[in-house]
Amino acid sequence: MDNVRHIPHQTADQDGLNRTPPHDIEAEEYVVGIVMHSKQAYDECALLIKREDLYKPAHQLLWDTAAGLHATGQPCHPALVRAELEKQGQLHRVEGGALVYRLGTDTITPSMAAAFAERIAEAARQRRYDAHSTALKTAIDRKADGDELAAIVAEFQQTETLRENTGRGPAHLVASLLDWGTFFATDFGAIQLLPGKLMGPGQQITLVGDGKAGKSLFTQEWMWRMATGQAFLGDAPQEPVRILYLDAENGQEQVQERFLSFGAGPRNMGQLRYASFPPVRPLDTAGGGADLLALVKATGAELVVIDTVSRFIGGPENDADTWLSLYRHTLLPLKRDRIASVRLDHFGKDRERGGRGSSAKTQDVDHVWELTAQGGGTLALKRTHTRTGIGPDQFTLLRQAQRDGDNWAVGGTRHVPMTWETEPGNMTGLAAIPGTVEHIIATLDRAGVPNDAGNRVVREKLAELQIAGGNSKIADAVRRRKARSEMPGIDVSPERFPTPFQQTFPGNVSRNAPGTEETPGQTFPGNVGETPGTPPVPHVPPSKRGNGEGTPAPEDSQTPLCTVCDKPLHGYRLDRGYTTCLSCDPETGSHPNQPHDAA
Repeated sequence: MDNVRHIPHQTADQDGLNRTPPHDIEAEEYVVGIVMHSKQAYDECALLIKREDLYKPAHQLLWDTAAGLHATGQPCHPALVRAELEKQGQLHRVEGGALVYRLGTDTITPSMAAAFAERIAEAARQRRYDAHSTALKTAIDRKADGDELAAIVAEFQQTETLRENTGRGPAHLVASLLDWGTFFATDFGAIQLLPGKLMGPGQQITLVGDGKAGKSLFTQEWMWRMATGQAFLGDAPQEPVRILYLDAENGQEQVQERFLSFGAGPRNMGQLRYASFPPVRPLDTAGGGADLLALVKATGAELVVIDTVSRFIGGPENDADTWLSLYRHTLLPLKRDRIASVRLDHFGKDRERGGRGSSAKTQDVDHVWELTAQGGGTLALKRTHTRTGIGPDQFTLLRQAQRDGDNWAVGGTRHVPMTWETEPGNMTGLAAIPGTVEHIIATLDRAGVPNDAGNRVVREKLAELQIAGGNSKIADAVRRRKARSEMPGIDVSPERFPTPFQQTFPGNVSRNAPGTEETPGQTFPGNVGETPGTPPVPHVPPSKRGNGEGTPAPEDSQTPLCTVCDKPLHGYRLDRGYTTCLSCDPETGSHPNQPHDAA
């Protein structure tokens, strides 16, 4: 039967007609012929194809035999391959040995082998998709439900993703090898950062903040300006960046309200593509990673935003394996293709430990930025972790917003770097409302009280100015001003900066323009405020210290003082950075040995 011509394997399509699955016989013959001569050719082809990628069983047998000789270090030649097959009693599978000599004689050079192996790999890929299509049609014919069909598709995509990530040669293996000449000729410190200077091209960052800090609002404006080639945070405009924004956090009415308040519209969205509650599978799975990469390919995105990352995972947030899987299936392929990403995240219960969940979630990113609200529209943006150290480490920002009746004014919302012209000490927004913490902060700024002033100094100054403020609000104002003093350029007292800056962020509306007041019930577009209004606070009586009768006020000690009772901190409270004594309550400002604090 060795001289019988075998009919190629055929499959039936939906109409019952037989056809041959995709394959490339010519490429297979050339590759099998050369690997029987050259180990170099075999090694290069083995990076691109596996034995099952060969369509004909006879070619698979010749490949396996040559592979065995190469693996054991034996010489390989068509005559030696035939001898090995004869020893195994397999000559009848290769036309009695005639196929060995025919393919081994009419061959190509080793340098050409990889090109033909690529053709085999592509034909094999088409053949797998063809088989997948047949499996789906078969399942449909037997009345399979949607869940079973989805499971078939998911299993196929996961298998394909795993195959692409683990086994297809120079396209993703050899490309990872550094070219030393190009590598050392590159000045990485001179790489142009993306607008805002928060990250570079291809980098991955996490933006962490409280639930009401406005992470999405900040990021949405940042992405819109970047996608339209505008300046951001005082940085110079650049070429528009192609951005894919995945949002499973904000309703579409909020998104529309916010973009309109930035000045966006249907004709000026630039290169921003926005996926609202996209039906992607969890990104910590192979299927989810394949979904996202398909979206990236369809949009040509250079940067991907995930808002909020906890909404796009399937595993436990406190499990390190969840974040390792997210990196392996989604973030690693993005990084390998030089596609940048921004992940939004929430603080955990202990803010000092950063984002909630496992610490493994920050191990793969280039930068971690923390966004915190300081009151009065002031935001602190601080980099807590960095892999490169390139770019600034902290910003102090002012979130500006204008009302137009019941709506936010078009183009009236923006985030700008803090300058004299934009600081809350100019009595706009909540800073203009007596009784608010913002009003206390603005009053102290205008009075020239240093940012590092403690509770006692602040209380006496407010009493002198006849500004009402309870102990809890004074303590809150002191904390915010001290935290603000750690940021560069934040002491806004006129005595320290007598000459205000004259230039503001491009396109800013003057601080004296009408309609810039903030509504207490809503702090910024798309975010409903908490309880509107401010409860009345008792009047602060004049301090009795330093009464002019030989009782001078005590001088400030160099030792840090408790922000409630003004006593020096000591012991472990000082060593661990606490700002209050053990028995003091920072929320109410009460202390058992300070009866005047009960006022």
